[in-house]
Amino acid sequence: MCAAVVRAAQPYATAVTVALAHRGREEVRCHGRLARGPSAPCTPDTVFELGSVSKTFTALLLAAMAARGELALDDPLEHHLPRNWRPPSVRSGEPIRLLHLATHTSGLPRLPPGLLAGAVPAWFSNPYARYGEEQLRSALARTTVQGKPGGRYAYSNYGVGLLGRLLAEAGGAPYPELLADRICRPLGLRTTGCAPDPPNRATGYRRGRALPPWHIPGLPGAGAVRAGGADLLRFLLAHLRPAEGELATALGDVQRPRLRLRHSGDQLCLVWNHRRPGGRDLYFHTGGTRGFTAFAGFSPLTGTAVAALANTGPGLDGRFLQRGYELLRALALEA
Repeated sequence: MCAAVVRAAQPYATAVTVALAHRGREEVRCHGRLARGPSAPCTPDTVFELGSVSKTFTALLLAAMAARGELALDDPLEHHLPRNWRPPSVRSGEPIRLLHLATHTSGLPRLPPGLLAGAVPAWFSNPYARYGEEQLRSALARTTVQGKPGGRYAYSNYGVGLLGRLLAEAGGAPYPELLADRICRPLGLRTTGCAPDPPNRATGYRRGRALPPWHIPGLPGAGAVRAGGADLLRFLLAHLRPAEGELATALGDVQRPRLRLRHSGDQLCLVWNHRRPGGRDLYFHTGGTRGFTAFAGFSPLTGTAVAALANTGPGLDGRFLQRGYELLRALALEA
């Protein structure tokens, strides 16, 4: 089944990593090279852009800070805004809470106001690159939430990106530094971080065209994290053993279902999607930048974890992500 995942990344990917754990067995399978032409081979430490899988790191950071008493999931976002930042206007008068941001129920739109206009010139390569903290501050003051926070699910890069900024404010350090100190260090993650041009980086491709590294300076919590396959597997394994280490409480908390999605049996935890085929809990998330595609998922009952990474942007048919999910599901449902 790993071969099916690799095939699904063709014809444009030059590097594919499939990392898995199942019933005590762990392996990281690497295929190809870092770029077209002469280049180094893909290894377990080859760094890929994770796109929205970054949000699972932001969720764990939120839960870790809550476990330490630095904040609470029910805190209104105003409690952690930088000085002189105006909160969004909410028609219902109800506050947007940190929990709403982590469950896509804040009522914030998918993207912040003003982002699209500046993104158009680089839409197919680096659309977020010119959107920094000042643009986020301005957008927040111009945002009006129509519905009641907590009332409806609507996926929002804006919401989780804003959450990352609030965590940085509460933690007294920029998001990349906070991630390194609070998540990567305790979990022993060596290749994971937000640096746009780390060592051993794969080149991203969109339909065969090489792209520059992904930049998302104003919303790093939504999509700036990069990692190698070995690190991403280590991150998932930590979720299979939440009773261990200083992040034990947080690792368990991110797996608690918070709401059921309408017209679906699926549930949402803190960022993680949750599904129960055959009575087995599956937790998973997908991600993509213009030049990379990522899948991450785990199932505690059978000790199963799957990470699939490719250095090509997501296809319209979603084949690579679907094959990653199918591999997770098949392993988790083994008797």
